Amino acid sequence: MSSASSRNSLGLLFGFLGVVIFGGTLPATRLALEGFDAFFITAARSAIAGVCALALLMMLRRKPPPRRAWGSLAIAALGVVLGFPFFMALAMQTLPAAHGGVVLGVMPIATAIVAVLITDERPGVAYWIAALAGAALVILFALRHGAGGIAVGDLFLLLAVVFGAIGYGYSGRLTALMPGWEVISWAMVISLPFTLPATWLFLPADLQSVPFEPWLGLFYVALFSQWIGFFAWNAGVAICGLSKVSQLQLLQPFVTIVLAALVNREAIGLETILFAAAVVATVAISSRTRIRQAPLVEA
Repeated sequence: MSSASSRNSLGLLFGFLGVVIFGGTLPATRLALEGFDAFFITAARSAIAGVCALALLMMLRRKPPPRRAWGSLAIAALGVVLGFPFFMALAMQTLPAAHGGVVLGVMPIATAIVAVLITDERPGVAYWIAALAGAALVILFALRHGAGGIAVGDLFLLLAVVFGAIGYGYSGRLTALMPGWEVISWAMVISLPFTLPATWLFLPADLQSVPFEPWLGLFYVALFSQWIGFFAWNAGVAICGLSKVSQLQLLQPFVTIVLAALVNREAIGLETILFAAAVVATVAISSRTRIRQAPLVEA
């Protein structure tokens, strides 16, 4: 096997590991919501990750990012630190994790659209047809499970998709300037002036009464979903590029569905699996039609 092929395989392996970690986010959030509210979970997961990131950066004596990176870093933090966790937690208050996994199945398309906006990539007509088909499937799924209307939880999930795609896109873009683990670590650190006070503000009054499972869910989303998962994801993006690694997100709905059944004991119907497969198929088609992404260059 050539060195280029080995490097490509390594990048895809890192990306796959990130997808598996992110696939556990919705089930873990559902667990955390059994003992905490959405506001505390959003603040605490980022604050915990931020403190750990700061300790690691200080221990390794890493220099701050270059000045030209701070704008993109702030946008990435807005997506992955605030928007995505908050709206996802709100959605999981009323929706099953497996349902959320299907709706979040359009994340690769949303991430690709962000890539179009921040790079010179220009997709063809076939891409947009597949993207619209995927979006239509998600809307149909939400309608069938929302008694003829779009549930509020689905709207929260779609907002989470928007913020998540922005965060993925800009954090991936920054891997052209610094290692992927530093990108997410600095995003966590610059958010600490907001996440630490918010954690204290929304701190539950009866922490001692919170069962073990919600704590387990909280620490999973804090350490893995919010931080360590991006180590693997951004490493894969740095090696293979955002376009190629984003295709691995095709597997994420199925990871979420399996974990929802195991962790949250949700009954998974055949319709959910079929809709997830159909959404994944549209994303696969759209990924194949996109042209090669231009080199990532920080503006």
